[in-house]
Amino acid sequence: MSTAKILVVDDDIAVRNLIHRYLNKQDYAVESAEDGKTALTLFEQLNPDLVILDVNLPDTTGYSLCQEMQERTGVFVLMLTSRSDEEDVVQGFQKGADDYLTKPFSLVELGARVAAVLKRQRIVTPAAAKCITVGSLTIDPGSREVSLNDSPVNLTALEFDLLHFLASHPNRVWRRSELLQEVWDYDYVGEPRVVDVHIGQIRRKIEANSEEPSKIQTVRGVGYKFEDT
Repeated sequence: MSTAKILVVDDDIAVRNLIHRYLNKQDYAVESAEDGKTALTLFEQLNPDLVILDVNLPDTTGYSLCQEMQERTGVFVLMLTSRSDEEDVVQGFQKGADDYLTKPFSLVELGARVAAVLKRQRIVTPAAAKCITVGSLTIDPGSREVSLNDSPVNLTALEFDLLHFLASHPNRVWRRSELLQEVWDYDYVGEPRVVDVHIGQIRRKIEANSEEPSKIQTVRGVGYKFEDT
């Protein structure tokens, strides 16, 4: 297996160097940048597997940079933020982030998150590539495209993974902890609300009324299930 390439973007030189040295010791190929302009130049040169991206940068925002990078390659993005308000978390996920860490954080936790994100696979095997059609909703795992009423639905990579997983197991109720394990592929150490945030985003894109969803149902006190009827 080739060495994973990671780009670290943070304007705090102490944080940037600390992360860089730690990940180098974990046998990753690491480059780092202090601003958005430098980050995009390195992004084109490195074609990283993962970008660790601070929200606050001197010449742009991490949110804007995340979106631009996602549009170019669909790269994995781990956001770093000093704020943990739900609006900040939602905004990061809307721009395509796969995960987030709130400062201050431990390097051990960072390492676990990095390993878990890189372990996730966005390319499905042919056996799992069968299209799923439920009413006017079509999910194509081969092309990673979703359409509703023959119109494309713009989902982030993680939103697609979560929707496809639920739709692949219709009518089964999944606990949040189970979804974190199955979709994120690790025991999430943050708030389980990360699942709720993503479910809310998906509902707004595929449901006629996200307040009264017909496809992704909430099972009170347990979790979620996908209705195929």
